[in-house]
Amino acid sequence: MRRNMSVPETLVLQVPFRLVKRGGKKEMHLPPDAHLRREADDALVRALGRAFRWKRLLDRGEFATVSDLAGHEKIALSYVARILRLTQLAPDIVEAILDGRHGPEISLAKLQEGFPDEWGAQRILLGFATVTVH
Repeated sequence: MRRNMSVPETLVLQVPFRLVKRGGKKEMHLPPDAHLRREADDALVRALGRAFRWKRLLDRGEFATVSDLAGHEKIALSYVARILRLTQLAPDIVEAILDGRHGPEISLAKLQEGFPDEWGAQRILLGFATVTVH
């Protein structure tokens, strides 16, 4: 650059993106070829934490039934059942969610709608078909 070359006062930068509502927040989604680290979905991470905590309580026998657990937590039985179902996700999918390495199509609301029991089918449905299991 030459010294006497003028610098424009305004710089226009165009970045293609779209806004998506996720977990009660708006997120900016960049094109698939953009290489940025995503943040983990807080609502989904909290739900996974609750699910595995509740499963541990049930496995230890601290509560005889899911209904007993829901009563103790003062939460609707149907909600506890939907959240507990998250413990059936494939381990690599859970890891990806916790690390924020999942696509925008995965949200707590989407997972509460249901997903297949079989891990291979989960990977296909949720866009992890290329994930290799160690």
